[in-house]
Amino acid sequence: MIIVSACLAGVECRYNGQAFPISTVIEMVKKGQAIPLCPEILGNLSIPRPSAEQCDGKILSNDGHDVTSEYVTGAKIALGIAQLVGCKKAILKSKSPTCGCGMIYDGTFSGKMIAGEGIFSKMLKEENIKVYTENEIQQCI
Repeated sequence: MIIVSACLAGVECRYNGQAFPISTVIEMVKKGQAIPLCPEILGNLSIPRPSAEQCDGKILSNDGHDVTSEYVTGAKIALGIAQLVGCKKAILKSKSPTCGCGMIYDGTFSGKMIAGEGIFSKMLKEENIKVYTENEIQQCI
């Protein structure tokens, strides 16, 4: 089974209340090949919500609140679901403080990217689950 970021499956759950639909991901979900998850929603964050970035080991919203606990809680719940269904791969939304893989925003809210992992992406990798971004779907399927 493949876990996918819910926003890639067309669920309007991103920080701005929008989706980031990818037709291939939507078809995978419709065919029962993938399960959509949003760790941020599982962590009880609202839709919409302030944007957030990783900064010095914490996740801070652009209005200055420390939302690390919510993000970690949601990522742990999502990891538990991934393990329950025997997930071996994941397709996650790039650049996200939760789902980003390889590159994330630098914590300055300036649009600058740095090498790094979203917290859910990192947890999956620690469990030997291969993580891809929406830009790498063909490598995953």
